[in-house]
Amino acid sequence: MNAFILPLAIGAPQIILIVVVILLLFGGRKIPELMRGLGSGIKEFKDASKDENGEKTVPSDDKKFSEEKK
Repeated sequence: MNAFILPLAIGAPQIILIVVVILLLFGGRKIPELMRGLGSGIKEFKDASKDENGEKTVPSDDKKFSEEKK
């Protein structure tokens, strides 16, 4: 059983390697934009899950699209 758990153990060297790879792939300027987008996506998901009426909420960016479609 330990043979399955051992490869999944993540230590400090592995975390540093992951951070370095992410920096190389995306660059220092792109990471804040990615995190901002991730945060807004999570916020919209939480807001939609709190909707008590059962109606689908439309994000503010999509309102123009839904009005133009009508």
